[in-house]
Amino acid sequence: MSTTDNIELRDRNVYPDANVLKGILGRSYTAYCKLLALFDKNNLEYTWKYYTDAKAWLCKVQKKERTIVWMSAWKGYIKATIYVPQKYIEDMYTLDLCEATKENIRRTQNTGSSKPCIFEMHDADVPDDFITIMEFKIISK
Repeated sequence: MSTTDNIELRDRNVYPDANVLKGILGRSYTAYCKLLALFDKNNLEYTWKYYTDAKAWLCKVQKKERTIVWMSAWKGYIKATIYVPQKYIEDMYTLDLCEATKENIRRTQNTGSSKPCIFEMHDADVPDDFITIMEFKIISK
């Protein structure tokens, strides 16, 4: 994850259960629930864990051993990041994504040999572009 300046869930002793997340996410809690349903539909497993390097609780979403999405809780929104390996970036840009999403991804600095595709969900909706990139990451080997 990039910056942890305003990330919530910093207390390792407070597990991010539904009540905690509702209080932090506000109206974006609905998007979080939709994300969990989307993960279930795609046979993905998700787990909240406290990471000492991030000094916060993060949700890791996996397909078997492969990490597909990282999620973090911020005041009023959920942030979901998909790291696409460099060798798949050009193929990803051929997907049916809106130009604004492609530009945001292009402007985002690489993390190692991957390109972070960062989505902030401030309301009840999960962006179609997030779903498209997530499905692309699942089938990319």
